[in-house]
Amino acid sequence: MSFFPGRDPEPGDACAVDSIETLIIPRTSDIGGLEVRRALPTAKRRLVGPFIFFDRMGPALLRAGEAIDVKPHPHIGLSTVTYLFDGRIRHRDSLGTEMVIEPGDVNLMTAGHGIVHSERSPEEMRGNPQSISGLQTWLALPDALEEMTPVFANTAAADLPTIRDRDFEARIIIGALHGAGSPVTQYSETLYADIRIAPGGRFLIPAIAEERAIYILDGAVQISGEIFPADRLLAFRQGDEIVVSAAQNTSGGAHIMLFGGAALSSKRYIWWNFVSSSKERIEQAKEEWRTGRFDIVPGDEKEFVPLPQG
Repeated sequence: MSFFPGRDPEPGDACAVDSIETLIIPRTSDIGGLEVRRALPTAKRRLVGPFIFFDRMGPALLRAGEAIDVKPHPHIGLSTVTYLFDGRIRHRDSLGTEMVIEPGDVNLMTAGHGIVHSERSPEEMRGNPQSISGLQTWLALPDALEEMTPVFANTAAADLPTIRDRDFEARIIIGALHGAGSPVTQYSETLYADIRIAPGGRFLIPAIAEERAIYILDGAVQISGEIFPADRLLAFRQGDEIVVSAAQNTSGGAHIMLFGGAALSSKRYIWWNFVSSSKERIEQAKEEWRTGRFDIVPGDEKEFVPLPQG
């Protein structure tokens, strides 16, 4: 979730696989019983394609009486992508959108010049134990679209293409892979896929995107003879085909996210929930939030996340 004050990730040990440019070990924060691992951004690697932020939420079980309550907070210059494996979250935003995100759906909220949203456990689920597991990623918008009109889009899980082989099952979230293409809007060339590799199976990552990385969710993977455990981000060298295998000692196979796309044409700055190619624009957004000039979230007007100090 975008408000979680996760600690910065750290680079991993040197890797013997030439095709791997960067190994990142996410830092883990416990936020009210919900474990959050932040893999991007880091000092060593700021972006992979347009991906400037990568948070792994859970898996966790919230006890009866516990809930996710992300109060209204602003964004500029990015698209948030919320993708759940388990659990449900009610999304509200300043465009008037209100909907419950279901597992496997893609929630793409594009902030452009400014949007405010909240993310909370649905009222009908409160009072009972709730499981939650998923990802929230941010895509920096290209220069020409940083100040676009905000827009929200939800794509149901059933509308996402899935490719199957005896070795793997891959759901295409954004972009195209192995001949299948997602209907989710791209504002710059983007690749995002949810891939489950069967025990002893292999998956070929073609050199179709300028920048590519995987995040290992479960199990362990083998690349060029080296084994990598869960909760590692591996960013690959441009132009190389990568074969990812489920490590032999992982009886349940491996679950990975593949992501990346074309590199942005200019540098991006990130401060709190704001992303921009201009430091001055971020300062402007800070002042706008501090002085109440962003729009309100209908149905969630009473609370908000204050501007952080410093």
